[in-house]
Amino acid sequence: MKAHHHGHEHELEPEYGLPERLPAHEQIVWQGSPSWTALFAQVFHARGLVAYFSLLIALRVVLGYEPNQGWLSAMAQASWMIPVAGLAILMFGGLAWLMAKTTVYTITSRRVVMRVGIVLSVTFNLPFSRIAAADLRLGRDGVGDVALQLVPGDKIAYLHLWPHAKPWSLRQPVPMLRCLPAAARVGELLHKACEDWAGRFLRPTASRSQMDQALGELSMNQEALHG
Repeated sequence: MKAHHHGHEHELEPEYGLPERLPAHEQIVWQGSPSWTALFAQVFHARGLVAYFSLLIALRVVLGYEPNQGWLSAMAQASWMIPVAGLAILMFGGLAWLMAKTTVYTITSRRVVMRVGIVLSVTFNLPFSRIAAADLRLGRDGVGDVALQLVPGDKIAYLHLWPHAKPWSLRQPVPMLRCLPAAARVGELLHKACEDWAGRFLRPTASRSQMDQALGELSMNQEALHG
């Protein structure tokens, strides 16, 4: 079974963040959304935007300076750029807020579900059996990302995932739960869910090849999340 997606409108969701109600044997382990401030900082490079517009305004002041008029006149001539810069920064900040508001990440006892999209909502279903590895990246404030490496042969277009994809993974896009508050806890819950899933999968009637496959997937998740 390959990772796949479904278009879905929020108000028609039979269960929050999910395209359909979970089967009786499947439970939600964790559900949450990105931090919009972290999205603004990391995806839209908020500091870089502020630095860029500050440099433009400073350059405009320097170029507009005339000794007979003074610096105040030069700053007054460049003042029109301040609201333009503020509007641009506000626009990107608003976009980050909308992305966070419309994104729901769900970890169940069998899969990871990503509901993303501002105008057109798309849901990506990533069963544990199709996740080869998970990589937890933590920031200083505890906000972090969990990248989900898919098994060979499974692929989701980068543009469909962005910004919920590992940066610059263009050739082999990697789905990513981005800018998660308390990301370490989310990583622990994901590892535990994968471990429990593999424990149920390794039943006495399972074949040797099935056991080797499940153990391999589990060990990769353990190494990535706790390494």
